[in-house]
Amino acid sequence: MKRLLIDLDVCSACDECGMLCSYIQHPANNGITSLREFAHFAIQCRKCDDAPCVASCPWEALEMQDYHMLKRYMMRCTSCKSCSRACPFGVIYPETIPFIISRCDYCLGRLKEDERPICLESCAHGGIKYGEFEEDKDNFIYKISDNLLVKTAYKWERIEEPPKKR
Repeated sequence: MKRLLIDLDVCSACDECGMLCSYIQHPANNGITSLREFAHFAIQCRKCDDAPCVASCPWEALEMQDYHMLKRYMMRCTSCKSCSRACPFGVIYPETIPFIISRCDYCLGRLKEDERPICLESCAHGGIKYGEFEEDKDNFIYKISDNLLVKTAYKWERIEEPPKKR
């Protein structure tokens, strides 16, 4: 199965993203930008088992999805910032939680057999790849969703510690 692989370390070194996108639903042709924002958030979020951010939302605007990813429902969110205050790690900013809006569709069902997404052709620095990639934590490649992998040298890992004795 072919997937997109975003190398956030390469993208971070780029001053301005000039990648194009062929998905017609992207206003201002920024599908890759929103996908990069999603990837950054996926790496920063601690993916708590008890998800205090979700529990704190009075409008049920946050939902824990597959891979412990948060989704924010745009029409429910009032930007009260209760999720930001509830996050014990301080990594939740309302503007960084992905909205359910039109974003990269990974060109699913739109590419011919040997065709590659236009974002690959328009990325000057090779920050995005398309192919048969798998998660490989030894090489800093992390699966974010079924169709997206992210490569970055930075990754927070949960270390399970035994409970402290009193």
